[in-house]
Amino acid sequence: MADRQYTAYQQKAIRSFYNNRDTSDQQRLGELIADLYLANEKKGAKLWVAAQEIMVRLGVPTSRIEHVMKSANPAILAEVVNDVHAGKIKKPTPAKPASNTPGS
Repeated sequence: MADRQYTAYQQKAIRSFYNNRDTSDQQRLGELIADLYLANEKKGAKLWVAAQEIMVRLGVPTSRIEHVMKSANPAILAEVVNDVHAGKIKKPTPAKPASNTPGS
């Protein structure tokens, strides 16, 4: 499956998805707050797992994620969303891999 060739249109759509993923993750995390207030216990557990995954992708500090998950309080999750929107929590930039070319 690694040999899959994408058309130029598909490549553009994939690139656009990943370029805008942070924005869509922020929006989804905000939507999860309302869903968590309305969800029953079984569905709420799945929503909390989704919220945790999104917080990890957005670069929320691990200690803060643990606090939110431990409290299981949508109001505390809302504070995280506000901090992300305000720019107080920023996704760390990935480190560039070391060059493996000889002579560099």
